[in-house]
Amino acid sequence: MAAAFGLYTHIQSNRRRSIALLLGLFFLVYLMVYAGALLAEAMMGDASLAWLLQAAWRDLIWAAPFATVATALWIAIAYLFNQSLIDAVTGASGVTRKEQPRLYNLLENLCISRGIPMPKLKVMDDPALNAFASGLNQKQYSITVTTGLLGRLNDQEVEAVLGHELTHIRNGDVRMLVIAVIIAGVIGFFAELVFRMFFQSGVRWSRGRSSSGGGSSDRGKGGGGAAVLIAIAIVAVAWLLSTAIRFALSRRREYLADAGAVELTKNPDAMIMALRKIEGRGELEGATSAVMEMCVDNPRQGFADLFATHPPIESRIKALIEFAGGHDPGPLDLPEPGDETQTAGEQGDAGTPPPKPFLPAEPPVVLGGSAPAAQPEVTGPPSGPWGPTRQ
Repeated sequence: MAAAFGLYTHIQSNRRRSIALLLGLFFLVYLMVYAGALLAEAMMGDASLAWLLQAAWRDLIWAAPFATVATALWIAIAYLFNQSLIDAVTGASGVTRKEQPRLYNLLENLCISRGIPMPKLKVMDDPALNAFASGLNQKQYSITVTTGLLGRLNDQEVEAVLGHELTHIRNGDVRMLVIAVIIAGVIGFFAELVFRMFFQSGVRWSRGRSSSGGGSSDRGKGGGGAAVLIAIAIVAVAWLLSTAIRFALSRRREYLADAGAVELTKNPDAMIMALRKIEGRGELEGATSAVMEMCVDNPRQGFADLFATHPPIESRIKALIEFAGGHDPGPLDLPEPGDETQTAGEQGDAGTPPPKPFLPAEPPVVLGGSAPAAQPEVTGPPSGPWGPTRQ
């Protein structure tokens, strides 16, 4: 498990994937432009399928420079403002040591222990129990924690969650995921544009095709319907590929981040307990699916887990037990926030140990010394931290 933190091969793999994803983005954009051109040519008048395909290819060559500039501009905007957009969606705000001394000190100690540059620290006012890391470079990296998580997890568990997110930053998972979200956004935009053009111009396309029977013989006829079907199929495939990219990112990254948290804190039980408390309580109201994919746990899952971005909590805990020797308390039934009716023992059963006393119940015993002499029993109220004052 120790080797999993900052795993060199995983980091290098993420770097190669990031480059491949960016190249794949341009390919998918060109594919979408070709589909749009094919659809436009079919709407302008009936012709043979071969002629329409060649005409769409000529349109693609003409439009490629504009598509390249538009895509590069989209990437530049996302690079510069992705963190601002995430903060706007989540409502998170940066905090200092003075505002959040507990959280700030926990993160700072983890970073110092490994010589990791400290990311920005942000808090999101939400009762859900979750946290996520974001950013594309060292200046942008930040870790956001919900107020719900801070209120329900103890220091060791919060430290484990911070270690999990630090590992995501260290391993390059955050950068790769943000790039994948950018790709999905670009392709989704083009897909919507093409479909709007098709459905809003369907009537005009039908009229144009019927009135174009006198076209030149080299154009032929009868290929318009097939061209439309091909264009729609290309758009659908490109959109599915862009969506699959987000979910095809190895879910192993979550196992490695859990392992990294254990390596940082040397406390597998804290990571397991944090996962049990977060389990089923991580839904961020109003957050987009892109934000949820960056969280410690994403309860939003597609049919049959096919599009799940995170492994099940049970599988992650099983891995921690098997490889790190942790102990699983089982699913936890946490009390509602503000419920003060439970006793310390009941809180311990729910996964939160009762607070330790500031001073021990008895005086310390010096090793090697003689046992303390029996003292006469004294009645009356205690008058010191160790018990009754002896006369």
